[in-house]
Order: sequence, then structure tokens, then C-alpha cells
Amino acid sequence: MTKRLRAALIVAGACTTAACDEKLSEFAGPTPNLTPTFSSIYQEILVSENPAGRQACIRCHVPGRGAFNQVNMNFSTPDAAYAGLVGVRSVLKPGTLRVAPGDPANSFLIQKLDGRELVGVRMPQNADPLTAGQIQIIARWIQRGAPRD
Repeated sequence: MTKRLRAALIVAGACTTAACDEKLSEFAGPTPNLTPTFSSIYQEILVSENPAGRQACIRCHVPGRGAFNQVNMNFSTPDAAYAGLVGVRSVLKPGTLRVAPGDPANSFLIQKLDGRELVGVRMPQNADPLTAGQIQIIARWIQRGAPRD
């Protein structure tokens, strides 16, 4: 599958599936409360482990930990996480924004979560990846412009 086609499928899936909020709990898999909002993504993905055993992103992405030291990514507070993600150039792939509002296919966060065009390792490192549904919900938030909601 070409990179462009795969990116289009991610965006299409995010726009159609995640837009139907009454079915999100089924679509979100091990994080049934996940919605395409920053506050939900922060709580359900960045700072919480899930029942399936996925580690919270905050285990590595805080001051003093390896991921923070390598790429200056701080998820210790919602404000720090948002400021470090949205509209910020990737350290590992400088020509790409970590989160490009309105453009999930070209957001480094989505690329790191789904494993395409990988620079470094797929996230979360040394753990089970997020489900396709979780990634599509995050992509839907980005497609909506990545608001601080």
C-alpha cells in the first residue's frame, strides 16, 4: 500500500468513524471513554495506562526521563503536553510538525503511533501499540484543527 493511500485511509477512517460519537466507546477498544478532544486524549492516552496493559506515555515523556531528554517532550501537565505537541517541529524529523492542525496524515504523532515513515521507534516504545481505533480518534482530533478542548 502506498504511503499516500495509507494516509488517506487513516484520515477517511478518522473522519467517518470518530465523527459518530455514540459509537466511539466500541471503536476506542481498551479506552472506551476516549473522544476526539485534547482533554480526553491527554487523560485516556497520555497519562493513563489501559486495561490491556499499554503503558501511559507519561512514564517516559516527563522531565528527567529518556524521551524528554532526547526530544524535549513533556506530558507532565495538559498545558505542557499541548504546548509541546501542537504546531511544534519534530526533533527527529525537523520538516514535520508533531501535530499539524487539520492534517493528521502529515502529523509526526500519527506517524509515530501507526509506525509509517518511521524515524526512531514506534510509540509507545517497548509496549503494545495503540489500536487502529485509538489512532483514528486522535487523527480525528487533529483533523478538527487540534483544538485545546
